[in-house]
Amino acid sequence: MKKLSVVVSCYNEQESLPYFYKEITKISKEMDDLDFEYVFVNDGSKDDTLKIIKELSKKDRRVKFVSFSRNFGKEAAMLAGLEYASGDYVTLMDADLQDPPELLKEMYRLIIEENYDCVATRRVTRKGEPPIRSFFARCFYKLINKMSKVEMVDGARDYRLMTRKMVDAILSLKEYNRYSKGLFSFVGFDTKWLEYENVERVAGETKWSFWKLFIYAIDGITAFSTVPLVISALIGLMFCLISFIAIIFIIVRTTIYGDPVSGWPSTICIITLIGGIQLLCIGVIGEYLAKTYLETKNRPIYIVKETDKDIN
Repeated sequence: MKKLSVVVSCYNEQESLPYFYKEITKISKEMDDLDFEYVFVNDGSKDDTLKIIKELSKKDRRVKFVSFSRNFGKEAAMLAGLEYASGDYVTLMDADLQDPPELLKEMYRLIIEENYDCVATRRVTRKGEPPIRSFFARCFYKLINKMSKVEMVDGARDYRLMTRKMVDAILSLKEYNRYSKGLFSFVGFDTKWLEYENVERVAGETKWSFWKLFIYAIDGITAFSTVPLVISALIGLMFCLISFIAIIFIIVRTTIYGDPVSGWPSTICIITLIGGIQLLCIGVIGEYLAKTYLETKNRPIYIVKETDKDIN
C-alpha cells in the first residue's frame, strides 16, 4: 500500500490541533487505499502545542513529530517535515484548517489519473483578510513576476500534494535563505492548480503580522531576482547623467550671467534627495550581502530538540 505523509507546521496551535486531527483522520478513513502518516513539526511553540502532539502520538501510531529547540520559522519547519516524511506522496498543510483537508481526495485523484507530479492550491478570494493586506499581496505577486524568471502564482498556498520525486528535488536545494513558493516553481515538474474560496482559521489567531509578511516578501524578491541590483545601478547612472547636464548648464549660465549665490534651498533639497537614493541603493546591496553572509556561515537551518522516537 502506498503511503501519504501529511506535514503540518505548528507554532502556538493548541486551539486548532484537535479540530485539525479530527478532520484529517476523517479524510484518511475515506482514502482507505492509502497508508497515512502525520508529521507534526513543533516550531518552538510556547503554549501546549507539543503536549497535544505527544498525546496524539501516544494514541495513534501514525502521528510522528519533530520539535525544534526554538522558533526557526515556517520555512525551516516545512523543510524539516519534508525531510522527516517517508511517504510516496507528501502534502504540506497548516493546522488552522485554512487548507481544506477534503481537497486531498481530488488532489490524489489528479496525480494518479492525470499523471501530475504536484497538485497545488490557490485562493481565488481573500475573504476575511484586511483589505490593505490583500492589496499589497496582489501588488507583490505582480512585482515579483515581473522581476523573477520563476513564476509565482497569485493566491498560491503552501498546501500541495507532491510525488516523492518532486519532494526529493526540493530537498536537494540546501540553501539557508528559503522561499518555498519560489522553490516549488524552480524545481519544475507538472503542476495542476486547484482553486478554492478562502477559508478562515478554525481557531486561534494568525502569526503573520503585516511587518512579517513584508519581510517575507523581501526575502522572496531577493531569493529569486537580482533586478533590484540592476535598478540601483540604473538609478546611479541616471543621476550621473543628470549631474553632468547640470554641470554644463551651470558653466554656461555662469559664463553668460555671472554666478549668483541664490538657490541654496533647492541645492539642499537636491543633496538630500541624492543622499536618500544613495542610502536606498546601499541598503539593496546590503540585503544581498547579508543573504550571502548567512549562506557562507553554513549554520543548520533548524535544530531538533526531540522527536517521537525519543518517547516511543
